[in-house]
Amino acid sequence: MGQLVVVNFVSLDGVMQSVLSADEDRDGGFDRGGWVLPYVDEVVERFMSEATAGAGALLLGRRTYEIFAATWPYADMDDPAVAAMNAMPKYVASRTLKELGWANSTLLGADPVEEISRIKAASGSETVVLGSGELLGSLIGYDLVDEYRLLVFPLLLGSGKRLFADGRSPRRLTLTATRPTPSGVLITTYRRSAER
Repeated sequence: MGQLVVVNFVSLDGVMQSVLSADEDRDGGFDRGGWVLPYVDEVVERFMSEATAGAGALLLGRRTYEIFAATWPYADMDDPAVAAMNAMPKYVASRTLKELGWANSTLLGADPVEEISRIKAASGSETVVLGSGELLGSLIGYDLVDEYRLLVFPLLLGSGKRLFADGRSPRRLTLTATRPTPSGVLITTYRRSAER
């Protein structure tokens, strides 16, 4: 059975909104976009490259898919992470998209939770979720996430969309790895605990 792995950037107060650019996601008047860039060092770059290149497939929400599809097909294919991202299967959860232009992309149907459960059951590798805040809310709510690889950035944003929203059922996780980077980012890996 495959594993569903979340790889995401979060601020110390749990915000995951608009990480790379000011205009990525201004929902709710969020004006602090691009907060990740000052902290991206060689360890963060290497970790993200390995996480991407090592994935068997990607699972993305609509907004993240559109941002990636506008960038990754045109990036340097000599980079192993770029080549892997363009070649691997990509599953997209969206209520509005009708067609997908990025190679190897599949639009999930009316019941994405059921389809994601089938993808996990049929896969022998990791399906990685990047960004995709709204989709993550559903995945977390249905307890489909096997592992969280979180890059925790040393800043407090005070507002914005959070990875773990209020109202979620309690979950026990087990810390399996932690590593600081030169810029102060803490890379943590948590697995679903056998205990509930």
